[in-house]
Amino acid sequence: MNDARHDFASLREEYAAAGLAEADLLPDPVDLFRTWFEQARALPEPNAMVLATTGPDGPSARTVLLKGLDDRGFAFFTNLGSRKADQLAADDRCSLLFPWYQLDRQVRVEGTASLLPRDEVAAYFATRPRGAQLGAWASRQSAVVTAEELARAYADADTRMPDEVPAPDFWGGYTVHPASLEFWQGRRNRMHDRWRYRRQDADWVIERLAP
Repeated sequence: MNDARHDFASLREEYAAAGLAEADLLPDPVDLFRTWFEQARALPEPNAMVLATTGPDGPSARTVLLKGLDDRGFAFFTNLGSRKADQLAADDRCSLLFPWYQLDRQVRVEGTASLLPRDEVAAYFATRPRGAQLGAWASRQSAVVTAEELARAYADADTRMPDEVPAPDFWGGYTVHPASLEFWQGRRNRMHDRWRYRRQDADWVIERLAP
């Protein structure tokens, strides 16, 4: 067997960022997240986040897009028949990861997810481009399908809804309510700065973690 491990082992990046000092932290981690997000806006898809869930069929992770942030938490939208939705119905615990590699940063969020109200789902769905709206109707997300079946379903949705496209009943959104947030800043010699905010009753406890 051809051993290609050395091709991976030789990949190495030295992080040269100034770091994240305690003096740079804010009392509320969501405020710090907003600050970091603004600094990440120039990156491609800064709102892309890896959502990890688990259920009776085991763990699973995929990239989704952050579409809202308020006092409740981090919001995203998806097909309610998808694997992620099935897993969240079985176990509402989940985690998010924002991988801002170009800034030597990542943010980890751990918490629980709950469904967004239908009026909020409909309001967001109305802002989507028509093509994305029709795609939501056409796709039975995560189901086995042929390209021809998918194309027919899209064309059928386009024909049935020539004007306004309402949000499907099987499409919705979630808020991830954070119980902890970790801010990771790369440093030289792998001596990274890691600061975790952990929810304790109504307050946030701030802890430095070893790299």
